[in-house]
Amino acid sequence: MSTTTVRIHPTASALSSTIKHHLLLRPSHRHVVFRNNNSFSRRGMVSMAAAPLPVCVKSSVTVPNKLGDCPFCQRVLLTLEEKHLPYELKLVDFAHKPEWFLKINPQGKVPVVKLDDKWIADSDIITQILEDKYPEPPLTTPPEKASVGSKIFSTFIGFLKSKDPKDGTEQALINELSTFNDYLKDNGPFVNGEKVSSVDLSLAPKLYHMEIALGHYKSWSVPDSLPYVKSYLKSIFSLDSFTKTSALKEDVIAGWRPKVFG
Repeated sequence: MSTTTVRIHPTASALSSTIKHHLLLRPSHRHVVFRNNNSFSRRGMVSMAAAPLPVCVKSSVTVPNKLGDCPFCQRVLLTLEEKHLPYELKLVDFAHKPEWFLKINPQGKVPVVKLDDKWIADSDIITQILEDKYPEPPLTTPPEKASVGSKIFSTFIGFLKSKDPKDGTEQALINELSTFNDYLKDNGPFVNGEKVSSVDLSLAPKLYHMEIALGHYKSWSVPDSLPYVKSYLKSIFSLDSFTKTSALKEDVIAGWRPKVFG
């Protein structure tokens, strides 16, 4: 592997930067990492032919030129990784959103992906388009399994924001996790069985935030009485695609601070 580095801002705004990811379709292939314009590209011998998809995501608030803490951005990135699609990250500083970003998405939200010369927002819409446009490998989850674990995130937020230990928010989260534990016991290791599917890619970033935020702000962790959930977290957090796209713990902690103290 050879590496060259040049520190140049690619846009008129010095508040955003670009990171290029060219994924390897087969890990055994050699690749070269090029660094320039505050960017880097991974070029696999097979993936060179595909043009990278531009993806606007939140930037880190703790470390320059790093991915930020948005779980919906990670969902899209996980989908791209699992489908072996090359992509180009455009990091957006949410404290000073650059004009070029607000022009393509006046609402100022991420993720936003450029597909067929159109900028598309909303992780639900983006991931569905990716599944339709790039069906292999398939990540579709059967409709009857699409809502598995869907209430965990909201109950986590309720517990995190709670100031009253007796208000039932902790138990509400444990109840949702218990339901998920029972489901995994009968259907796991992942939501759709042996292989990761779209529901896992949506749920995993939220569980990552849950684990870090509750561990930091409430010294709380998933109870040992939920072994299938604990195993699920260990398995999905160790996926190569997940480790490549996860936010720094410091960013997750910083991101939830206003919810806790606001």
